Amino acid sequence: MTKPDTQTAPAMRTKDRIVAGARALFNEQGFGQVTTAALAAHCGIAEGNLWYHFKTKRKLLEAIAGQFANEVDSRLAMKPRHDDPVGGYAAMLSRLMQELRDYRFLYRDQAAYGEHVKPIAGRVRDWLESTYDQLEANYMAMVAAGLLDWPREHLRDLAINATIILRHGLEHYREMGEPTAEGTGAVRRTLLRHLTLFEYRLVPEAAERLHTAIERIGETLPEAA
Repeated sequence: MTKPDTQTAPAMRTKDRIVAGARALFNEQGFGQVTTAALAAHCGIAEGNLWYHFKTKRKLLEAIAGQFANEVDSRLAMKPRHDDPVGGYAAMLSRLMQELRDYRFLYRDQAAYGEHVKPIAGRVRDWLESTYDQLEANYMAMVAAGLLDWPREHLRDLAINATIILRHGLEHYREMGEPTAEGTGAVRRTLLRHLTLFEYRLVPEAAERLHTAIERIGETLPEAA
């Protein structure tokens, strides 16, 4: 029987704790505002121990970006539900709201960290194109079901505009001096704002379902409120 590696297990727990603590602080205070001393204190470790696991702040950002990439790929794998297009779209929004909440600094603080960090570098354009595809497919399902009155040839434009709002909503609030940290409602407001693009062309019941879904997502994810 193989004996547990007592050296590796505690180290991994500490490393994971650092990543989780860094993500929380970056989300709350902003990537550029968090010092390594503050992060070490938050994690309850010495600053030297922090450097032992992550030689630079950039390496720490790369670890968080790796988790983020997995979440994005998982969300992009979701397909429209042709039996219930509105429910399928609401489910996708739920995953997106979680993504925005858990990694809000990546959407909000681009000016501070840039996008040229592994594994984000080189993937942003593909993610955007795939998000256009995902939203367009969902809107197409709604049109096919008679729930959305929108010209099919312009669904791509709708998907692009919705993506712009969803992707840059938190950055916009930051630039306007509005609060964006956990508990401010910035994520929920971003999702509700994207609905203004097309809710007036939805049948009333569908529009009400999407509004209700977003509010309920916010209730189950209070930190995203």
